[in-house]
Amino acid sequence: MLPDIATGLVTSAIGAGCGWLWERAKGRRTVNRRAAFFGVRPGEHCLIVLGAKHDAPRAAAYRDVRTVVELARLTGELGCDITLETGDFRGGNGDRTEFCVGGPLPGANPRTAGHLATHLPGVVVHGFDAADPDPAAIEVGGRTYRCRRGDEEYALVARFTPAESARPVFLIAGQTSMANLAAVHFLRREHARLAGRLSSAERFCALIKVSGVGTYAYHHAELEAEVTAAAFAR
Repeated sequence: MLPDIATGLVTSAIGAGCGWLWERAKGRRTVNRRAAFFGVRPGEHCLIVLGAKHDAPRAAAYRDVRTVVELARLTGELGCDITLETGDFRGGNGDRTEFCVGGPLPGANPRTAGHLATHLPGVVVHGFDAADPDPAAIEVGGRTYRCRRGDEEYALVARFTPAESARPVFLIAGQTSMANLAAVHFLRREHARLAGRLSSAERFCALIKVSGVGTYAYHHAELEAEVTAAAFAR
């Protein structure tokens, strides 16, 4: 009787140990996949470049600050430290993965404007000019993604690695600060599914649509289109 009980206890202990190891390995694989998608490695340093309000160059939008908090949480979960810079930052990202947040409009994030001009020449972003029939619209691939502020908004999300850099740039250029926050929230939640839908997770450009903003704020976002070929075309 006692040998049978002992055998059962040993078997249970082995089973529990194997289960714990399997769950731990599964968790490690999940973390590694997330880190690979965002182009970071645990223990490395990341750079976050934050733009300002287009009409208040010395102030950051409240939701853009929340976006930075989301990115800080993400990188922290992956074991990375961050350095925060403004959109006036100059120089390459080197061996740091860069997260650049904010649109390219004058007074907002000039670094985004530089990234678009240098690496994504197929993208055109309209300003907030009252005379423009499509203010803040994003044009790429023969389509115009119009901003209906407070209802339907878009964020352009791109990943690329400059030739002079060892780590990638992750660009989040929303039509509004709400769109920026929605895009990062979506990427954190759906990165694995999104990676499976993209032609490549190493280099891509996509439009994230944020719908029902007046009701759902930044919580209702989805992939609208991958525009990699058109965005990077010269």
